Amino acid sequence: MRIILLGAPGCGKGTQAQRLTDRFHIPKLTTGDMLRSAVRAGSALGREAEQFMNSGALVPDAVMIGLIRERLTEKDCAAGFLLDGFPRTVAQAEALDVTCRAVRQTIDNVLEFEVPESEILQRLTGRLVCDKCGAGYHAVTQPPQIAGKCDRCDGNVVRRADDSDTTVRKRLNVYREATEPMIAYYAGLGVVRKVNAVGTVDEVFERLCSLIDRN
Repeated sequence: MRIILLGAPGCGKGTQAQRLTDRFHIPKLTTGDMLRSAVRAGSALGREAEQFMNSGALVPDAVMIGLIRERLTEKDCAAGFLLDGFPRTVAQAEALDVTCRAVRQTIDNVLEFEVPESEILQRLTGRLVCDKCGAGYHAVTQPPQIAGKCDRCDGNVVRRADDSDTTVRKRLNVYREATEPMIAYYAGLGVVRKVNAVGTVDEVFERLCSLIDRN
């Protein structure tokens, strides 16, 4: 079982990714985790990636694909894996397919989280955080007991600058421009499964499991 999660910022992929890996006993692979692991291990690819990271540059696709190939050969990926945050472009998707074939794996589920833009905007622009302890809140679904004050400490509960309406809309536009062609690419391979990602965490999780079980 080899799964890719796709969805706009705020769609709930991160929450569901962990639940899916627990349910199906497969590892969750993220580019951040792979990069940090390779750097700590001091591998050739890790050292190369570190040079880009230290300079503030993006790690090239070729390096990232190399790290993924190394990761897919590890024992815990034999029964499958879940990729969250990669690929992000058609070029990355094509390179990933080549890599998977090289290690005798095949992507069999690309799960696309569908959430209306109005819902995404409400989720992200309503996010609040304590400026002292980092506790998270939401203006609508999980407000602090005292407006503007953290329940855990005496910190101020504020909205992050990157959660403004304007910034969130820009992030959604960037996502659509980069990801929609990739969704079309995987749809052409017949592996895209659309899931309604509006509802409780449990409701969305059961929909995902149902799609996977039917495949």
